[in-house]
Amino acid sequence: MVNEELIAGIRRQLQGAADPARAAGAQAYLKSDMPALGVRVPEVRKITKASAERWPCGSVEELRATVLSLWRSASFREERYAAIDLTGSRLAKGRLEMLPVYEEIIRSGSWWDLVDGVAHRICDLLRTHRPELERILRSWSEDPDLWIRRSAIIAQLGAKTATDPELLAAVIEPNLADREFFIRKAIGWALREYSKTDPVWVTQLVERHEAALSPLSRREALRNLPQQDQALRPAEAETAG
Repeated sequence: MVNEELIAGIRRQLQGAADPARAAGAQAYLKSDMPALGVRVPEVRKITKASAERWPCGSVEELRATVLSLWRSASFREERYAAIDLTGSRLAKGRLEMLPVYEEIIRSGSWWDLVDGVAHRICDLLRTHRPELERILRSWSEDPDLWIRRSAIIAQLGAKTATDPELLAAVIEPNLADREFFIRKAIGWALREYSKTDPVWVTQLVERHEAALSPLSRREALRNLPQQDQALRPAEAETAG
């Protein structure tokens, strides 16, 4: 059952907070065909949280149906942000049945702002359902969809000491030759974050794959490490995708 009151409440408040001048800039920045309302992300989160408290979902099944309904029927970018924010509910935390929702968001969202929004949700699932998620992420790392591959690579962001380095290497290595900017950036991002926990491991992986690793990925991976670990190859120009 879809929580129609919740969806209507979110839409009503987003419309009330709309900023047409900012909307045009946001749509241009994101290179999106979907119009924006011009509501800042923190305000979207505030609206979504307040609405979910006023019209709460009673079960994970209702939450799933509501998230998918809002996502699929969205007319504005911020409605999709709100759908992602709803998945932060305690009802969804660690629930494996939410994975198909996240996968639909990734495959149909097909852009960094939407795809990266569910990265922490997948990380939570990995912590609570490690055998299933490890198998899935290894499969995702070789999926034809670049956004699914990106999601596999960044799935352990924020895991810190709970990171599985073997899995991290396993999802990165099939993508080393990929020339897509968002894959190269994801590799560097994932390694940079893990370097805060295990700089030696990251340095060794970079050295091991020096010939295959793109300059962009390498530079990002070593950004927080001592300067002498970074001077092996000239920098690759970065252009936002």
